[in-house]
Amino acid sequence: MDFAGKRALVTGGASGIGLATARTLAALGARVALLDLDAEATSAAAGSISGIALVADVRDAVAVDAACAEAAAAFGGLDLAFLNAGVGQLAPLHEYAPADVERLIAVNLLGVYHGLRSVVPHLRAAGGGAIVTNASCSGIQPTRGEAPYSAAKAGVIALTQSAALEYGPAIRVNCVSPGMIRTPMSELLFQVPKLMDAFDAAIPAGRPGTAGDVADAVVFLFSDAARYVTGHNLVIDGGLSLVAGGIDPVLRRVLAMLAKRAE
Repeated sequence: MDFAGKRALVTGGASGIGLATARTLAALGARVALLDLDAEATSAAAGSISGIALVADVRDAVAVDAACAEAAAAFGGLDLAFLNAGVGQLAPLHEYAPADVERLIAVNLLGVYHGLRSVVPHLRAAGGGAIVTNASCSGIQPTRGEAPYSAAKAGVIALTQSAALEYGPAIRVNCVSPGMIRTPMSELLFQVPKLMDAFDAAIPAGRPGTAGDVADAVVFLFSDAARYVTGHNLVIDGGLSLVAGGIDPVLRRVLAMLAKRAE
């Protein structure tokens, strides 16, 4: 994969999946602009890949417009955009404060909308390109305690597919849906002793995902190898969504018993 001459924007680019993707793109020759809320972290991350740092809140449409315009001016245009910025929270549905629900939807769904709205004109001016959004497996199969997040991510999938319909063939638009990925946002779970043991035992891939696992998939969707892929939601979960939670542990034990009888 050669991205020499390509110009990319990554939102939520100061850490986690965004930074891993930015690093991979830069290593493959792209010029990359990182957009994030934390000025110091964004500047440090951009410096590590010789990119440019943009500070904006994706909830602010005007700020996103200005940041995208700044990136396009610095690079002479934009070809690629990874709309990745997101936040999470855990609580029973009825215990979410309305302000928290509004924040989750504003960052995770409206933030993607603002990004699409801002980058599409620049990609059109460049003659086309590719966009990848970051949805979630929680948007396909809702997860306990994440009702507003799950709803927002389901919206991202629908928004992405609508954009693919509207902007093809010049612009391909796809999304990724990561499962359990070890990033700064999920790190707290991994710090609780034995909390993730059942997960590790259940997942077919045998381990949690890494930011690099997702970054490689995003870069594939940006590449010419995915030239006939648009409107697709690529699940990156190590096969966890294949596991039928209630029956799988039972069947695992039954199969083990059968194997012992056959010995």
